[in-house]
Amino acid sequence: MRTDELTILGIESSCDETALSVVRGTAGNPPEILSQVLFSQTDEHAPYGGVVPEIAARSHAQRMPSLLTEVMQKANLNFSDLSAVASTFAPGLIGGVIVGLMTAKGICVAANKPLVAVNHLEGHALSPKITHHVPFPYLLLLASGGHCQILIVKQVGDYQYLGGTIDDAAGEAFDKVAKILNITQGYSSGGAAVEDYARHGNAYRFALPRPLNKTQNPDFSFSGLKTAVMRIIENGDIKTKTDIHDLCASFQYAVTDCIMNRMQIAINIFKDITKQSSAPMVIAGGVAANTHIRSALQNLASDNNMTFLAPPMRYCTDNGVMIAYAGLERFARGWVSPLNIKPLARLAL
Repeated sequence: MRTDELTILGIESSCDETALSVVRGTAGNPPEILSQVLFSQTDEHAPYGGVVPEIAARSHAQRMPSLLTEVMQKANLNFSDLSAVASTFAPGLIGGVIVGLMTAKGICVAANKPLVAVNHLEGHALSPKITHHVPFPYLLLLASGGHCQILIVKQVGDYQYLGGTIDDAAGEAFDKVAKILNITQGYSSGGAAVEDYARHGNAYRFALPRPLNKTQNPDFSFSGLKTAVMRIIENGDIKTKTDIHDLCASFQYAVTDCIMNRMQIAINIFKDITKQSSAPMVIAGGVAANTHIRSALQNLASDNNMTFLAPPMRYCTDNGVMIAYAGLERFARGWVSPLNIKPLARLAL
């Protein structure tokens, strides 16, 4: 493995954020972030209540050239100064993934630099190491709008799947509930809207199900929760703003309860496999920005003699730094991608 200092450009465009970053550092250590830029498409998708793939792809294509110029200028570097270029190649909305990966390939050809194709999920999985020295192995809850799974992160590129959602992801459920309640206006995401409304609500007012909570595998199911919320609305029980606050609080409480139940099972499995009584427990992905869930996980970690870690809020959602850092770690190990690598909409970690 290379131990010299590396400079990596990272490109992320798998959903509705065009994000780039240049980092410098050595493998196994938090990197120096030389520059980072991000354009969020929230306003462009707001009228539709969710991300529209065609609009997302077009926006990535329009914004990428200027953001690329900006991120390199802020880093005060030329392409010739880079060690390699890293880009998300899967999973994600295929139009956006194509824009980012083709941009990276173009730079690599023009500047004669290696390409490092990064699994978007690995970017999230390693994101706590951007700011912390997190020892391997650690238990990871990767929860976002499109993904919800529990893994043992044994090493860069070595992940053991313990469980995941059998239907909706946690972030997807938050977004759908926000859309059903029509509370997304003015918020960066449906999850942010639900969390804000929940702060002023009674979490015990509405009795919602806890799917799979009596099973012994750490899998998730959030579709039933979403359906239960829809039934409450269809029954005419939501008439006032107070009702909306209470329903959001009850829903968030139910999701948190499910996550805690599943994570306790995962902790027991993790300790049995790794033979470690104390190790880090990490949450990454967009749902990690939810302070209520963070707090509950922190208490669960403490109860199980584990250290709780989460990336700073700015690295929970999609960002270029996590792709650049994952690229740095992969490149240091000699993992370079061929220029004919294909973008993929779906890919497991």
